[in-house]
Amino acid sequence: MAIRLKTLDDVRRYLANLINRVERGEVDPAISGRLGYLCNILSGAIKDGELERRLEQLEELVEKQEANR
Repeated sequence: MAIRLKTLDDVRRYLANLINRVERGEVDPAISGRLGYLCNILSGAIKDGELERRLEQLEELVEKQEANR
């Protein structure tokens, strides 16, 4: 089953679920550690993507303001 983790909130919910599954003994802690590591990398990529989009929006706004001067 493919899980779509597109936002930081998606990652947070996934990790909370994973922690609960480890606590119940449903997931091997070693595997959960690897998944947690991958979630950390994904979280960084999501943050970088969000910052890039916000920066592009600001740059467009500045360009429009300069063009109107």
